[in-house]
Amino acid sequence: MIYETAPAKINLTLDTLFKRDDGYHEIAMVMTTVDLNDRLSFQKRNDKNIVVDIEHNYVPNDHKNLAYRAAKLMMETYELNHGVTITIDKDIPVSAGLAGGSADAAATMRGMNRLYGLNRPLDELSKLGIQIGTDIPFCIYSKTAICTGRGEKVTFLNKPPSAWVVLAKPNLGISSPDIFKALNLNYAHHVHTKMCKEAINEGDYHRLCQSLSNRLEPVSMSLHPEIEKIKNNMLQCGADGALMSGSGPTVYGLAQKESQAKKIYNAVNGCCNEVYLVRLLG
Repeated sequence: MIYETAPAKINLTLDTLFKRDDGYHEIAMVMTTVDLNDRLSFQKRNDKNIVVDIEHNYVPNDHKNLAYRAAKLMMETYELNHGVTITIDKDIPVSAGLAGGSADAAATMRGMNRLYGLNRPLDELSKLGIQIGTDIPFCIYSKTAICTGRGEKVTFLNKPPSAWVVLAKPNLGISSPDIFKALNLNYAHHVHTKMCKEAINEGDYHRLCQSLSNRLEPVSMSLHPEIEKIKNNMLQCGADGALMSGSGPTVYGLAQKESQAKKIYNAVNGCCNEVYLVRLLG
């Protein structure tokens, strides 16, 4: 039995630069990880089946599951003769903008790499992972990084300054493709990617908080006003910075002091079922 941890990611910045010829958007985003994890275990099977064992109402256990697709990709790429049973203990909320499915897929690729003694480098797995999801290359490494292209070009940054993170997911699901379709690239929304990179590499916490920015945030907020309410609530309650992660709907607030973080947590806990108080990992 092999075990892997799959940490959630948050976007510190997310910029969409232009629409590519392949239909995807060219993106530039700074991402890091937080101490909110799914835990996965992997066991070889005597047949060639892929079995995903997960106790969660909203998560499929078939080809719609990214971990299943990652296992299939690994079996086909490396011509594996045995299947795998993947058990997922899920803490990352679903359809939240926290890359829970991508983190599980990345953990599956790392886990199967070890389970079958393939000894493939993470760079190779990262290049493979982009076939099934744009966040998977980042999740393979789970380090603070800037990701460009479709997400496949990963450049590592320093670990961010230590901070508490309050994550709040309102009770709604958001489809990333729908948000990208609604995105108007002519609408100006400044994203501070360069400032964010410099703040991280200099260990400047307050500049990092000032740089938090997401091109998709106004789009998701216009469709779901509760996202903006949560963000404003966090800032009014003393968050040093707050931002929607990914295409949403999860909003996070950063705080240096635990007492400050608990105040933010208590303030948003009344309006959201899924609220978490965690630390930045990176």
